[in-house]
Amino acid sequence: MTDPIVPAAPTTPGGRTAPTGTTGADATGVTAVPLAPVDTDAMPDWEKRFRAPRVSLPDWALDAPARSLFVSNATGTYELYAWDRDSDSRRQVTDRPNGTTDGTLSPDGRWIWWFSDTDGDEFGVWMRQPFEGGDDEPAAPGLEASYPAGLAIGRDGTSVVGRSTDEDGSTIHVVRPGLAPAEIYRHRESAGVGDLSHDGTLVAVEHTEHGDAMHSALRVVRLDGSTVAELDDTKGGAEALGLAVLGFAPVDGDTRLLVGHQRRGRWEPMLWDVASGTETELDLDLPGDVSAEWYPDGSGLLVEHSFEARSELWRYEIATRELVPVPTPPGSVSGATARPDGSVEYLWSSASQPAVVRSTSGGVVLDPPGMKAPASVAVEDVWVQGPGGRVHALVQKPEGATGPLPTVFDIHGGPAWHDSDAFAAGPAAWVDHGYAVVRVNYRGSTGYGREWTDALKHRVGLIELEDIAAVREWAVTSGLADPSKLVLTGGSWGGYLTLLGLGTQPEAWAVGLAAVPVADYVTAYHDEMEALKSLDRTLLGGSPEEVPERFEASSPLTYVDAVSAPVYISAGVNDPRCPIRQVENYVDRLAARGAVHEVYRYDAGHGSLVVEERIKQVRLELAFAARHLGTRQEAG
Repeated sequence: MTDPIVPAAPTTPGGRTAPTGTTGADATGVTAVPLAPVDTDAMPDWEKRFRAPRVSLPDWALDAPARSLFVSNATGTYELYAWDRDSDSRRQVTDRPNGTTDGTLSPDGRWIWWFSDTDGDEFGVWMRQPFEGGDDEPAAPGLEASYPAGLAIGRDGTSVVGRSTDEDGSTIHVVRPGLAPAEIYRHRESAGVGDLSHDGTLVAVEHTEHGDAMHSALRVVRLDGSTVAELDDTKGGAEALGLAVLGFAPVDGDTRLLVGHQRRGRWEPMLWDVASGTETELDLDLPGDVSAEWYPDGSGLLVEHSFEARSELWRYEIATRELVPVPTPPGSVSGATARPDGSVEYLWSSASQPAVVRSTSGGVVLDPPGMKAPASVAVEDVWVQGPGGRVHALVQKPEGATGPLPTVFDIHGGPAWHDSDAFAAGPAAWVDHGYAVVRVNYRGSTGYGREWTDALKHRVGLIELEDIAAVREWAVTSGLADPSKLVLTGGSWGGYLTLLGLGTQPEAWAVGLAAVPVADYVTAYHDEMEALKSLDRTLLGGSPEEVPERFEASSPLTYVDAVSAPVYISAGVNDPRCPIRQVENYVDRLAARGAVHEVYRYDAGHGSLVVEERIKQVRLELAFAARHLGTRQEAG
């Protein structure tokens, strides 16, 4: 599994409470629960990469830009932290056994909103806490627990809250201070809050009322729910063209909405004036997918360009239509934001270099205290001809190593995601133990155009595995991989593909390691959150009752009796995305025929936000592979 800065569903994602004792401030002012001393000299590099303190790109309050919010693992669990830039004071906001990563600031910077679920089940309510500290309180009193479906906070204290439940489908509510929440939207299909206009009068909604959960349409409504404008590139579900809300113009009275569209076969931004209906497409002449956000004064756009597993930044001047590069090192930008002074802060890393928050004004923006993550090795790009076109794979191997090597195929989740030239502690751990690591951006991955992403229909799972098989063949014939020591692994959708691959390609793999997987597709469908039911109906063309043959063909449970490789499965007992019951069904079938397998269950949801738990899981995976392949137990 890959290991992003903040492990979270769907690509990546047990409990651990913070140690007792007095709290204190370290040299940087971060107030945190002190951790037990760790002997870093004896610690292997792969563990250091997980334990080293990390930070996310800081969010900031639109009308109080000195007030910021970020996520860090400084205490050993990923939690929210407040940062007052004027005084350079930082404090821990949340402190929960299984961590907290979903949070935002009110525009005036007075309040920190954070989502409170139970042990990673993603079902809960929004809470809020004063920026300076104090007691938590319900942020939207009167709204029952739900899965979150977007949030926007206005300057007058009004908030717009999106909710998703099995009973009600998608609902959107306006919450005004002192008043009961008012429902302004309801539909059985997936929908959510996109943004609230700068003056707080208009709400942009992304919805899939047409039934295609992969391609949203847009509706802009007033706070009473009445419609102002509609934009639907799917033409009622007839065409596979999606839209995405990127944000209203940051100026009062400006009715332009920045929108992502797929009209030319890839994601690109355009401006849509929701009052006049005028659409202004931006011809940026950049290959690959392009997204954007507003500069705070509304004069330009910060453009994020992703192409062939790397990314870069540009500034687009709206008045002159000029595109100006924003210098960043080669690698991947995982997030960026334009500040009021015109500078840009961005989270950057490469496969060899750990993530860091930089600024175009110079230097590192936020440097966490403690040990630094050791570097790893760079990736090599490989292009392999597959049945649906050229497949891009990223390859890492130990410095100076020559093949054939034991090789791990680490399959990304999503499926609408892609592996990139970014730092990841998981693959680096395998490299440290002498393995080559291959990551495949199979059909269904983002970043290679709409047709590549949308190829994942009806023959779900089987399509991706065709591309993985093509890259496997290259890895063996090129001399990189030892065909007797091939590991198939992944988390979430990658875990699903691992189990499906072990059953449909039993001769190809020596070991399988599946984390938080779909194992029994029919049971998973019935137990998962409502939004994922909609996605599965889109992917497979209906429900299990409507297209039973497709669910059967795409379910790992169908092929479980063909599995011959030893299988290791880890699963969170509170997982709403890949629920535990369907994993147990698969495991029962393995056990019934005496297949070699191990199962690790932990008290969390779709992955863990606790560093020690994550290290434990990686250690178990490394040991399982070593036992069954005869590879070395310790890192070199």
